[in-house]
Amino acid sequence: MKQKEKLKVCFMILKTQIKAIAFIWFCLYCTICYGQESNNNKKLWAKSILNKKAPKLKVEQWLSDVPDTKGKFVLIDFWATWCAPCRRTIPELNEWYKKYGDKLAIIGISDEAANVVKNAKDIKIDYYSAIDTKGKLQNELEVQGIPHCILLDPDGIVRWEGYPTLKDNELTETVLTNIIKKYSKKPATPL
Repeated sequence: MKQKEKLKVCFMILKTQIKAIAFIWFCLYCTICYGQESNNNKKLWAKSILNKKAPKLKVEQWLSDVPDTKGKFVLIDFWATWCAPCRRTIPELNEWYKKYGDKLAIIGISDEAANVVKNAKDIKIDYYSAIDTKGKLQNELEVQGIPHCILLDPDGIVRWEGYPTLKDNELTETVLTNIIKKYSKKPATPL
């Protein structure tokens, strides 16, 4: 093999290795940026807004009545009909809606078309439901994986966020009850 051919082969190998290294760095960058840690190292697939004011609730269309959220806790669930973990969460959200409806507004938001959500088989949502096909709120929160929930106190401050069935970080009824107790406004005591 001539010297020129050897250099050409070495250059091609080097070029392939540089591409591989660039790809590895890109994957690492995406993991760090989009798989951020917060909430005591809880894995999130969204931007953390814990203990911050939540963005304004924006939806494209309500599939239910518009909820009265004034003075209530608000649980927003980003979901889709094709998402098996999302579907498994719905019965529990229905139960919480029945049990805590006077203190808690639960809102499911899908980025699918209204007819897709309405015609989904085996899905029965008792709480408030909306669609946002442009995903405005979902994009603002940089949600990369669903289901993703945020729980707001009556002042609109996020008190819980994340994947509701994440092992060791589940959004359970106990967690929900504790947050409601902790952040409920106590009525003023008469003098």
